[in-house]
Amino acid sequence: MSSEQREGSQETTTTTVEGNGTIAGQNSHSAAPTTLRATSTMVSCQRLRLNPNNEHRPDSYEDLQLDFPNSVYSSLEKYLPPNMLVSNRDEKIKFMTDIMLRHLPHGERSRAQRHSDYRLKITTNYQPLHKELYTLVPTVCFVPAFLKAINENTEESFRNIISEPSPGVFVFDMLQPSFCEMMLAEIDNFERWVGETKFRIMRPNTMNKYGAVLDDFGLDTMLDKLMEGFIRPISKVFFSDVGGATLDSHHGFVVEYGNDRDVDLGFHVDDSEVTLNVCLGNQFVGGELFFRGTRCEKHVNTATKADETYDYCHIPGQAVLHRGRHRHGARATTCGHRVNMLLWCRSSVFRELKTHHKDFSSWCGECFCEKRDEKVRSIDALRKKLFKPRQTQA
Repeated sequence: MSSEQREGSQETTTTTVEGNGTIAGQNSHSAAPTTLRATSTMVSCQRLRLNPNNEHRPDSYEDLQLDFPNSVYSSLEKYLPPNMLVSNRDEKIKFMTDIMLRHLPHGERSRAQRHSDYRLKITTNYQPLHKELYTLVPTVCFVPAFLKAINENTEESFRNIISEPSPGVFVFDMLQPSFCEMMLAEIDNFERWVGETKFRIMRPNTMNKYGAVLDDFGLDTMLDKLMEGFIRPISKVFFSDVGGATLDSHHGFVVEYGNDRDVDLGFHVDDSEVTLNVCLGNQFVGGELFFRGTRCEKHVNTATKADETYDYCHIPGQAVLHRGRHRHGARATTCGHRVNMLLWCRSSVFRELKTHHKDFSSWCGECFCEKRDEKVRSIDALRKKLFKPRQTQA
């Protein structure tokens, strides 16, 4: 089979990676894709507000040990229906927890139940190599141009440093070379500790046999700050239609490709609203990301249009930001060793509101075409009704 044939056969299969990376998918000519979904018996009879109540001051949850990050509850509280806003804190916690459990993939829910002890074993025994990585120091982490744009916090400042080579794919320089080197050293140190202690770690997902979940060995606080202070402002501008302004949780991990590692990554979508993908480096050949259009769950296996095709070549320190539902994959890393850091950013508000909406034409390429075609048909029907040909009188 030629390289063109291999590429074609790869891109006719759509794979959905849910939460813990569980794979679900079928060939595009099949009747329908198989998608693993979380199920929950806890169904709220009330809905969140469509727009936040910005005048409301949320309760503090910092003193509690909750099922989800404390910041998620504070963020979500502004979207509670009016009758819940006046409830006591315990009632609000139960209401919000029920909502978030409805959208937590089943596999990840099972992981969460045993994650506390698992993480405690790691953080108690693993000795970090670079402790400065565990608290986000912007001047150490980011290149000056990126920091300047974030500090100005305007669409113009973001567009000054960000290119959009394909609709919905945003590329910009982000990480300092020294920070990338420290991250690579920390990952090597962690993998060495895993090997020496024979500690069995959870990989990022079932598609990647190599890599590690950064949250599991103490980098969760740093990644929270990265999402809240640096990715959410950008996402608010460019991804408002998928909850970019309300990102409140994340899944952070690294993946490794190359010799004696994973080789490529199949065609899939992420379990995120917004995905940040940054190459940390090492010498490598290949590994290009290929993008093939954004789709909702209903249209995930539809054909790719010509203007949706885009291939991106990784550059160390350079970030790619895209919607989680933007279909993509990675071609084979044919030589060397490539390490990428990924941050799946999620919005519990968007996930709740999405259950009550059916029109995703603002971001799904297929929904957009269906809505456009329906509009054309409606206009044609109206034109025929208004401009009927006059009958010739005898």
